[in-house]
Amino acid sequence: MAAMTGRPETWLIEVHDSFASIEDVDKALRPLAPFGAMVEGEQPSGDILAGSRSLIAVYRPGYSYRPEQAVRALRKARYCQVSVYRLHPGSEAEFAELVKSRRIVFDSINLDKPDIAYYVLSGALSGTYVFLAPLDSLKTFDDGLAKVPVYAENVAADAAKSGEIAREYLLFRVEPDTSWVSDDFASADPEFWRGKAKTP
Repeated sequence: MAAMTGRPETWLIEVHDSFASIEDVDKALRPLAPFGAMVEGEQPSGDILAGSRSLIAVYRPGYSYRPEQAVRALRKARYCQVSVYRLHPGSEAEFAELVKSRRIVFDSINLDKPDIAYYVLSGALSGTYVFLAPLDSLKTFDDGLAKVPVYAENVAADAAKSGEIAREYLLFRVEPDTSWVSDDFASADPEFWRGKAKTP
């Protein structure tokens, strides 16, 4: 995914069903030169890769909003809204309450913006949560703004009572040319995932 807002950056996302799977990938890639490593005779690349980092995050179904729907939506997503929450120590209960009230409001206005929540276990400050909301069109925001009185009122109330929780919202564009997805995943929208740019 390529950032449309915030710093210019690209996110590559891998899905694993276990930590053993992450270990297997690590072992398979270990013989290859690590990111940014110099090949003999080359000059240093400077700051080009200085901002690169990796995270390991664990799926949190209880914090997700309609996650099954979000997983299906990923197959046809053109954009993804990423919400990053950073909790101060001791504010976990407050965050759980915020997520609960958010879900109630989304249901009350029938906001069609499901998301998948992850807790960052390694690679970021403790207390970091990442929510991924796949979008088939930016029109989703127009639909949400049409319901803005109720939605904005709830957001303002949450902001007032969540001083210990920092939030950042980012918008990404899904890039099929730099993605690898399974045939089953691509079958929902083969023209997008397997278009001319993807054929050898």
